[in-house]
Amino acid sequence: MSQTVSISGQTAVITGGSRGIGAAIAFKLAEMGARTIILGRNDEALKSVMERITAQQGSCVAKVCDVESETDVERVAREIQSQFGAPEILVNCAGVGLNGKKLWDCTAAEWERVINTNLRGVFFAIRAFAPAMMEAHSGHIINISSLAGKNPLPGGAIYAASKWGLNGLSYSLAEELRGHNVRVSVVCPGSVNTDFSSHEGRDLSKMLTPADVAHAVAMLVTQQPQSFISEITLRPTQKP
Repeated sequence: MSQTVSISGQTAVITGGSRGIGAAIAFKLAEMGARTIILGRNDEALKSVMERITAQQGSCVAKVCDVESETDVERVAREIQSQFGAPEILVNCAGVGLNGKKLWDCTAAEWERVINTNLRGVFFAIRAFAPAMMEAHSGHIINISSLAGKNPLPGGAIYAASKWGLNGLSYSLAEELRGHNVRVSVVCPGSVNTDFSSHEGRDLSKMLTPADVAHAVAMLVTQQPQSFISEITLRPTQKP
């Protein structure tokens, strides 16, 4: 009989940890005993999440970081690894949306903003943290994608492009890191009830919650060491 895998005492870095799904993941992993390090651009929002986690006896450190900036990501990675060593868990959750606009109405600046955050930022974070994981011969990288990375999304082509790209990056990276005992997984949720985008016309009570996505992440980081789930597709029980 297999034993339950514990993450107590492990270090988990979560980008986009100041709100929504990222904050829920931080709460869940802290509840499971991990030292959570949340990254985001809004210092006040980060501190609010950190204070709520520590008030519940969880471990949390907040660091301001813009994942669009290679320099910023590398700086924070050096700080974290100098203080805590190689993280066992990296969750790439930072993301922005651009739904409701036809592709031909979008600007080059909007393209850059979405791709730089949702895809380029993941590249920066992985490049900053993966070498230490490889040296430790252990670790788990989890990329939060979307069903928009698997299905057409009219009115959200740029967002969909970023998530299709993220999925391809994740599958390929998983093969590159398997020999180093570093696992890579991607979580593709459907519509989640956050302030990330408008949910006009939807029954909010039937939508996924950030806690649902956090639960999926908890499942991933407690797998037995001889296996890894490469992808989770998460859907609400009832269509909203």
